[in-house]
Amino acid sequence: MKDILDRFFAPRAIAVFGATIRPEKVGFALMQNLKTYEGKLYPVNPKYTKIDGLKCYARARDLPKGVDLAVITTPPDTVAAIVEACGKNGITCAMVLTAGFKEAGDAGQQRYRMLRQAAQNAGVRLIGPNCLGLQSPALHLNASFASAMPPAGRLAFISQSGAMGSAILDWACDKKVGFSHFVSLGSMADIAFDHLIDYFGTDSHTACILMYMENMTHARRFMSAARAFARSKPIVVLKAGATREGARAAFLHTGSAAGDDAVYDAAFRRAGIIRVQTIQQLFDCAQALAYQPLPAGNRLAIVTNAGGPAILAADALAQQGGLLASLQADTIQHLQSALPEAASTQNPVDMLGDGTADQFRQAVHACLFDPNVDGLLAILTAQFMTDAKALADVVVRESKTVFAKPVYAAWMGQKHVADGRQTLDAGKIPWYPFPERAVTVFMHMVRYRETLELLHETPADLPLELKDIHRKKAAALIGQAHKQGHTLLNKTESKQLLAAYGIPVHIGLPAKNEEEAVQNALQTGFPIAMKIDSPDIWRKSEVHGVRLGIETEAGVRQVYRFLMENVRRIRPDARLLGVTVEHMCPSDYTLFIGAHRDPVFGPVIAFGAGGPGSEIWMDRTVGLPPLNMALAKHLIRETRIGAVLDAYAHKPGAPLEQLQRVLCRFAYLLMDFPDIAEISIEPYAMNDQGGSALDAQVRIERTPSAQREPYAHLSILPYPTQWIRPAKLKDGAAVLLRPIRPEDEPLEAELVKQSSRESLYFRFFGFVPGLGHAQLARFTHIDYDREMAIVAIVENKGKEQIIGVVRIVGDAWRENAEYAILVADAWHGHGVGSMLTDYIIEIARAQGYKVITASFLKTNGAMRRLFERKKFRISAGQDEADEAALELQSDS
Repeated sequence: MKDILDRFFAPRAIAVFGATIRPEKVGFALMQNLKTYEGKLYPVNPKYTKIDGLKCYARARDLPKGVDLAVITTPPDTVAAIVEACGKNGITCAMVLTAGFKEAGDAGQQRYRMLRQAAQNAGVRLIGPNCLGLQSPALHLNASFASAMPPAGRLAFISQSGAMGSAILDWACDKKVGFSHFVSLGSMADIAFDHLIDYFGTDSHTACILMYMENMTHARRFMSAARAFARSKPIVVLKAGATREGARAAFLHTGSAAGDDAVYDAAFRRAGIIRVQTIQQLFDCAQALAYQPLPAGNRLAIVTNAGGPAILAADALAQQGGLLASLQADTIQHLQSALPEAASTQNPVDMLGDGTADQFRQAVHACLFDPNVDGLLAILTAQFMTDAKALADVVVRESKTVFAKPVYAAWMGQKHVADGRQTLDAGKIPWYPFPERAVTVFMHMVRYRETLELLHETPADLPLELKDIHRKKAAALIGQAHKQGHTLLNKTESKQLLAAYGIPVHIGLPAKNEEEAVQNALQTGFPIAMKIDSPDIWRKSEVHGVRLGIETEAGVRQVYRFLMENVRRIRPDARLLGVTVEHMCPSDYTLFIGAHRDPVFGPVIAFGAGGPGSEIWMDRTVGLPPLNMALAKHLIRETRIGAVLDAYAHKPGAPLEQLQRVLCRFAYLLMDFPDIAEISIEPYAMNDQGGSALDAQVRIERTPSAQREPYAHLSILPYPTQWIRPAKLKDGAAVLLRPIRPEDEPLEAELVKQSSRESLYFRFFGFVPGLGHAQLARFTHIDYDREMAIVAIVENKGKEQIIGVVRIVGDAWRENAEYAILVADAWHGHGVGSMLTDYIIEIARAQGYKVITASFLKTNGAMRRLFERKKFRISAGQDEADEAALELQSDS
């Protein structure tokens, strides 16, 4: 696939279908923009013999051989046939600028389907349709009808909207923002965000990926690509359609479902993506990422020559969850001795309008070296006595004394501060015309750092196979509902489904009539709760179908009659099975746990406060399965009720670890059953002893799922339990082979400790004294969709020990997987390396890779012998390493 995308972004020859001499046409603008292109250019239009002195061809079959890219601007009804003709004549890449497809009603949808089919049949990869085109400034390639091309730089920009892309390109030219590549995707008939993240993620000329997105296709591929590169190459997304009205506009623009915006937020956080709200923030963040380190925390120091802007900055900081750094006593003492008596030496440090360059330097220096400060904002307003350039030079020089803390500047004004802004630009200090913008960027960087830390966090252990999960019982409940033609499970069935996954439930007794209700109340004991039982009513509160705190037999009779009469009046169509009677469960906290199917990302977990008014207060957060203990903990902490659960006022805290395990079990349920469309557990009641589901409702899809792959409905591939396998070593010792887990980080660290300097030298191509948390987290937190690591586990004094690990890291297109292995020295000669290599080859073949490759040091004789036994092809490499490759044949 990389070769394919190279033909788009670095083509040797381009054919322009629809080239013309008519200035009002797209084909004319495209030909004008391609005048700087240094490759071969072939206009195609049967109406002309020459265009701009170039021979014009009538059709695809007349073109010379060797065309890498076809750019199509012809009317929409002609495009599919042109793409088909391109494929027949060896042109395998096409970019369709023409509109009138997915966004153009039923007729456009039909043209869109025909175009996709034609491209698939002809073996042609597509960008578009309805796109602006692409640019590679370093190659002077402007294969678009945009009026401007920015200078070469290190930012790759992907825009779903051509008009938005054109405006941003114009802005970037004015601001001299450099791009490595620009591409407009349009309706994404083929090539989409995930392909380009993978391409730009491996591009040495790209340091940061920017995206304007309206909707998404192939959520799993997107998440896999983003998670692969977000740690090392920042991805910043401006996602439109945040409101219901915006989502509708996005649908009308691209013809694709936009999905729930809160789910996009959750997905971006899970992938390590920075989400911004405006075009300005998109480039502000890109500049900050390119120029400054990430802050270690959210504590900002402000140095200013004017009090008002500093107050506005402090307000913006507090509103966005940041903190004004509390300066240490020795910092304040230094400031008091260095600054005028009238200056403010608390944070914000206010120099006053007549502060000198040296005083400004003293303040910036002192704040940067204060251990309580994570970042610094320097604010300057244009005043008569202020030398904006001299103060900018101070900020630049002092920023280089502390490399681990970011420095931002707000140089306010225009003409009077222009020289200062140029100095800041040259010194790689991001500057902004207003302090609030600087604060917003700082907080985006803070949240990006927090997201990366979450990606690296080692979760508490959670058993792979929870013994009290009964999948067969759950499958039987769902299967029975399908047989009966029901989409809503009744209250009892819903609770039984949860209980099958070890989620605590509060069981009630069903009552078909008033007398049964009384008997059940006497059996369970007062006080009781009574709830309507109907397979047709999802939300009982909407029909006033719940009554709590009933304490007498007479009260039971009265409530039963009221519930029956009231529901028959409000919902005469609903089937009434009676009521359920439950003993009132004492609780200190009322929670909500739920799930629904998002049209883009599949199952989504919701957690937050429950009870009356919860839908008004909306203290809810969402996350994507699968969950581990760390992810479940963060899901809880993102809500206001999560802070209360620790302990609040006179109430004791709830057992949060138990709640985390409930959320993990809930995620397992959603992962195992794609038939589940929606679940509502409300209330989930908790006190200091634990919690249980007092009420639950489950809705399933009308027809059983027909998906072939077990987890095809998920946007993140879960832990692949199918690759857990017991085995025996040469001496008969038992060993367990299984995929690595984030929880394995301590075991992986121990494996490194138990490996000799020589073993580590061979594995890492150099001396490695040890691996830090970030490196170990990278090895244990993997995306199983494109990477696999198998560990060999033995029991040692009742504890698990990793004695070897083998790994393949694949490209996004299932073409090549890179192999690496490490075996603990004490286990050399036991067949561990051979067993792990055989197993990873089996997995690579099953995942569809074409070849496994590896580099190994020429002096590593053991590795060479292993590769020879496994039939790898060995070739001499450069410098100290040789290369090994194994072609993988399919089982057929």
